[in-house]
Amino acid sequence: MLRVIAGKYRRRRLESLEGQDTRPMLDRLKETSFNVLAGRVVGKTFVDLYAGTGAVGIEALSRGASSATFVEQNPRAAGVIERNLALLGAVSDTHIVRSAVGDALPQIQGDVYFLGPPYALHEEYETTLKTLGVAPPELVIAQHSRSHELAAHYGGLERVRVIHQGRNALSFFELSTKP
Repeated sequence: MLRVIAGKYRRRRLESLEGQDTRPMLDRLKETSFNVLAGRVVGKTFVDLYAGTGAVGIEALSRGASSATFVEQNPRAAGVIERNLALLGAVSDTHIVRSAVGDALPQIQGDVYFLGPPYALHEEYETTLKTLGVAPPELVIAQHSRSHELAAHYGGLERVRVIHQGRNALSFFELSTKP
């Protein structure tokens, strides 16, 4: 069962896709990531890349993000996001971009970005983080396999923290302090 963990939509159930088309973030990992973020999403524009069901962006909205953009190229998954937002009454604070992340990135802006492409697509992590590193946002969180070590820097982004949980990892990137 997919659900919102905390905030104004707390305990609300979300629709998911059958099969392996999306890999929803485990509740424990989602809770850990938002505990680390604490109030850093409040009043911010949150961008959920490779959004799948939209659960991460919805959690950000639930915890005080002012708006959320969901980027998802799978039409079935984008439909699930749309239905989940309607179910919560959160449509007015959101935008769904039905496109590949690489095509969408130049047209969107946000304060906090979350990316969780399929773990096997290593090049998606590299390409997306390099693109975000050109004009770095405040914060980027990447969910990846524990065995996939991401670089410490991508342009103007610097990894400041890594959290491991089981076979999963979360890497947190902020504006680099190095010239």
